[in-house]
Amino acid sequence: MIYSMTAYAREEIKADWGSAVWELRSVNQRYLETYFRLPEQFRGMETVLRDRLRNALNRGKVECGLRFNANPGANTELKVNEELAKAVLRSAEWVQGNGAKASIDPLDILKWPGVLEAQDADMDAIQQDLLSAFERTLAAFIEARASEGANMRELIETRLEGISEQAGFVRSRMPEVVEWQRERLRSKFEEAKIELDSERLTQEMVLLAQKMDVAEELDRLDSHIKETRGILRKGGACGRRLDFMMQEFNREANTLGSKSINAEITNAAVEVKVLIEQMREQIQNIE
Repeated sequence: MIYSMTAYAREEIKADWGSAVWELRSVNQRYLETYFRLPEQFRGMETVLRDRLRNALNRGKVECGLRFNANPGANTELKVNEELAKAVLRSAEWVQGNGAKASIDPLDILKWPGVLEAQDADMDAIQQDLLSAFERTLAAFIEARASEGANMRELIETRLEGISEQAGFVRSRMPEVVEWQRERLRSKFEEAKIELDSERLTQEMVLLAQKMDVAEELDRLDSHIKETRGILRKGGACGRRLDFMMQEFNREANTLGSKSINAEITNAAVEVKVLIEQMREQIQNIE
């Protein structure tokens, strides 16, 4: 299976502590680059997140974002510092026993700094929930890359078939092209009223045939098609290998075009180059 470097995934999580949204997006890049946008209280998770991305991905510019909204009602559990409350109460009773006329209000005791505390949310539990949600986001992200990669593979296979058809067309037409060139050469000599014996004509045709011979280029195109299909079947991080194969395809297509002396062969060479360029554009996004 091949993977696209362009993908997007989003995962929302809701819990007693609030809600959060993970987002992963990526574009093509020569190497793997990761960028994070995390709330300050979760900056400590960045190392773990980066390691998980590096273990799952090979190439691409990946942006990872987290939006976190705490639930204001989640911190409703209150804790009374009993020792401090008793000390405040004893002090209040002492003051009252020494002539203070005001009665002791329990709410005033609770308002004393440190007597009543709100329990902070369990950050370890929140981070664990967020990491679990991140794993689901990453799985969906990889699935999206695989789905897009499957589409790219289908497009590349179609272009390979097109190149194979053009190569077969050129191969089938070459005997006719050689014969056409033989008659064309004979006609030119006759127009110039130059007597040409059969041996001389044979020599000229041998030289011309050598210049026109594209069998090697066609064989190499067939070989490149077979190799590219093998790379696609193997899958994995194959973008660089496929990009190299496009260079090899271009080399043979250029040579084929330079040897063309017939409009049909020239058109076939141009069509091959168009198909190669279409493949190359897709391959730029393959991991």
